[in-house]
Amino acid sequence: MDGAGRLARSQRPQADLKAAALGAVILLREYASARVPRLGLGRSGSQRRHGKLSTRSGRAKADAALAPIVARETPPRMVEFVERYLPHRLGTVATVALLFGSVWLGIVKGGHAQDVSAALSDTRNALANAAGFRITAVAINGRKQLTQDEVLAIGGVTGRSSLLFLDAAAVRDKLKANPWISDATVQKFFPNQLQIDIVERKAFALWQQDGRLSVIADDGAVLEQYVSRPFLTLPLVVGKGAEGRARDFLALLARYPQVRAVTKAAVFVGERRWNLRTKDGLDIRLPEHDVGNALATLSQLDQDERLFSRDIVAIDMRLSDRLTVQLSDDAAKAREDLFKDKKTKKKAGDA
Repeated sequence: MDGAGRLARSQRPQADLKAAALGAVILLREYASARVPRLGLGRSGSQRRHGKLSTRSGRAKADAALAPIVARETPPRMVEFVERYLPHRLGTVATVALLFGSVWLGIVKGGHAQDVSAALSDTRNALANAAGFRITAVAINGRKQLTQDEVLAIGGVTGRSSLLFLDAAAVRDKLKANPWISDATVQKFFPNQLQIDIVERKAFALWQQDGRLSVIADDGAVLEQYVSRPFLTLPLVVGKGAEGRARDFLALLARYPQVRAVTKAAVFVGERRWNLRTKDGLDIRLPEHDVGNALATLSQLDQDERLFSRDIVAIDMRLSDRLTVQLSDDAAKAREDLFKDKKTKKKAGDA
């Protein structure tokens, strides 16, 4: 009995030592692997590898020694979810992405984005040119007003551009954005040929608005904000909205050569109707509607009565049932003197 009792007392310290050693091994293992969820499995696995504890009291002491460690090291649910389900090395990738994003944000905020993009584009084109894709032949068809250098500059094609990385659609969009070009086609023929076909707008008239003179096409598009010598003979239209209505009105005016020949400018009034200003300063106020008949009447009066050669300053045709003529000051005074002379002679004859 005493021997058995002594044997039992000698085994209890051994069980406590085993439990403490087991806890230390598990703790070191978890710190080395940095995976907290395996702590419980490590404990049960270690128990299977090292055998059962000899007594219930030893097992209870070992669990009591490990319980504070597990409670202290268990991560939040969100951290546990991230560690369990997200791919490995995601943190490294996110860090690199954040670094590059910060660098790019600094470039943009500093206003250097365009310079960096141009440098990258030049580097890419230089490599392509070295590989044999340099543009050495350019054919441009359909140009009349624009030179070849102007067309290439508008399209963004430079001596550094390579055919391999040239965006034909982007070049076409840039060309069509120019007011002189109504349509364009860009074709690449590898390894080094570029063909550009354009359709140019034609200068149709001069348009004056708020003291500024511009060259316009027949659709009203402003081609140039200044007037060079070749365009000085174009017809002149004046007023807000005149650029969009000029084509129809000038086509109607061309049907009456006698009126067209003396016209210096067509003035669009109130965005509703037209006035004509002749080369001699005569102001002709046309009606809002039935303009064709008014022009025909003017042409007939000039043919029969030499209307445009008379000493008058204005003709008002805005009312459909009458035509009003305003004489110049000299003509009005001469007419008044004429009536006075007639009246004086009439009185003398009566006497």
